[in-house]
Amino acid sequence: MRVLVVEDDPRIADVLDYALKAEGYEVQKAQRGREAIEVAQRSRPDLIVLDIGLPDIDGFEVCRTLRKTSDLPVIFLTSRSDEIDRVVGLEIGGDDYMVKPFSPRELLARIKAVRRRHDRVVPISPETRSESELRYGSLRIDLEKFRVTSGSREVVLTAQEFKLLELLVRHPGRVFTREQVLNRAWGEGGLVADRTIDVHVKSLRKKFGKFDFIETVRGIGYRAREL
Repeated sequence: MRVLVVEDDPRIADVLDYALKAEGYEVQKAQRGREAIEVAQRSRPDLIVLDIGLPDIDGFEVCRTLRKTSDLPVIFLTSRSDEIDRVVGLEIGGDDYMVKPFSPRELLARIKAVRRRHDRVVPISPETRSESELRYGSLRIDLEKFRVTSGSREVVLTAQEFKLLELLVRHPGRVFTREQVLNRAWGEGGLVADRTIDVHVKSLRKKFGKFDFIETVRGIGYRAREL
């Protein structure tokens, strides 16, 4: 597994490099945002550990750029602990968020958790699925290519957004609690808070615009509207 570490502090970058290589990961490093985008697009790493405070463009902008064409897992690093930063990071497609100083051991655990969630292709429901496409209103969900179109427009989703979408549209009208969403779309044991699920729902609503099919059932959870 190849991990791209984007960090402008050489001391932190070296610590991460040592810890990741000790666990058997191949490590690439970048110190600036634009360099990170170029390396990611060229070498296609399996995951990015991305510092927010970079010298040229910040980590949020790097993530936004990569999210246009990729659902590559991203773990943000930052010295800021403000909730707004965590929310912004999740809204633009980040998979996790760690505040400096942090334990390399905890980061390794979070990397493994993110990869488990990202690689789990069929965690959604117990029934065996044989179809390659789901249809829901104007949506076409290609389960093999992980592509979603709304009418003639392709909608680029992160891996977790895709799983959340599939879970909801497979069962129109059924209400899922946040705990059920966590266990069935994220997988049991994922390091995810309820707030993260809310952020992903908000992101889906934003990406599908006028086709607002996700309903909030106050005090319970979410469901896809019956068409």
